[in-house]
Amino acid sequence: MSAQSTANPDAPMTAASGNRLTPYEIMEKLVSFPTVSRDSNLPLIDWVEDYLKQNGVPTYRHLHPDQPKAGLWAHAGPMEEGGLVLSGHTDVVPVDGQEWSSEPFTVDTRDGKYYGRGCADMKSFDALAIWAVVEAQHRGITRPLQVALTYDEEVGLLGADPLIRDAEGKFPKASAAIIGEPTMMQAVTGHKGGLAFDVHMRGYEVHSSMSHKGVSAIMEAAKIIEWANEMNAASAAATPGPKAAPFDPAWTNVHVGTIEGGTAHNITAKDCRFVLSFRIVPGDTHEQWETAFRAKVAEVEAGMKAIHPDAGITLTKKFGGPGLVPEDAGEAEAFVRRITGDNGTHVVSYGTEAGYFQRHGFSAVVCGPGDIAQAHQPDEFITIDQFNAGHAFMERLLDSLSEG
Repeated sequence: MSAQSTANPDAPMTAASGNRLTPYEIMEKLVSFPTVSRDSNLPLIDWVEDYLKQNGVPTYRHLHPDQPKAGLWAHAGPMEEGGLVLSGHTDVVPVDGQEWSSEPFTVDTRDGKYYGRGCADMKSFDALAIWAVVEAQHRGITRPLQVALTYDEEVGLLGADPLIRDAEGKFPKASAAIIGEPTMMQAVTGHKGGLAFDVHMRGYEVHSSMSHKGVSAIMEAAKIIEWANEMNAASAAATPGPKAAPFDPAWTNVHVGTIEGGTAHNITAKDCRFVLSFRIVPGDTHEQWETAFRAKVAEVEAGMKAIHPDAGITLTKKFGGPGLVPEDAGEAEAFVRRITGDNGTHVVSYGTEAGYFQRHGFSAVVCGPGDIAQAHQPDEFITIDQFNAGHAFMERLLDSLSEG
């Protein structure tokens, strides 16, 4: 491990040499870009790409087709297949309405922690990955190291798939990917998939005293929400399969988190809108749950239209990110365990972009510094100890990639 990671833990690490920045300095710069998902991430991508090119690291930029956003792929080391990818997202959640003790887009050091939006989720890992690929280029490595930076992860894992597709063939394909979401440097080998729908129930208004002649969008929505409750109860009562058993809960859960609708207490509701989502365990499929959901929606809609033809239901799919399925003798898992010494079994119920890498033929694992509990919170932070643990991980990773 370099001397920088063993310095006073409350003092930011200083520049290594020339224009090569330390992990802290890179994180400080990344956090300064307010890359909330609703806004552009191009200033951050511009800075990263310029910094990498200054250090001789070739890059490829993937542009969002409709918005001022981009993903970035970079490569260090020999131009051959079988390398390692470090992947993170560049977008962060908003700070609107949150009470912060310091400026959210400036890293503030206090109490053994680095505070700032993205310090945990996940600009700390992004900074470490950028540092590592520059170091790899200068030190010389025998196995390639790549970095993939995505957009729009926070609004539905939207940026990973197009970046991976577009970058294919631009550099030799790596064989393993580490997605650096905060896991306290543990090797997470599985997570649930995600699937969500905006649901718009369209009713037919009449006075509530004659409700049998109208269609209440709210009361019809209740039938679909009760279906979700029934599915959860049935799944909870069933014996989980071997791939699902490690999860908590060990089944696909269906959830409605927001709902709005209605005009007045004495009018059948013309409209009702809600979001229904699934957290899908390995062993279940997105297609299986979408088919079951659409069948229930069709059943409810048929009853609505039997009362009035203008009534109906509109579904808009929000996202459908794949889960990460634990691999048998997975290369990425073995690599991380070898470096960290972590031999525990870790799976999570939240989603990451790892499933997309796995879907595209990469062995994948989730491992990064920091605690997911700090993600999206006011006064978001990563402990300096965790940040330094991530730095030490990258040093050992570089040593591993340099072995003959």
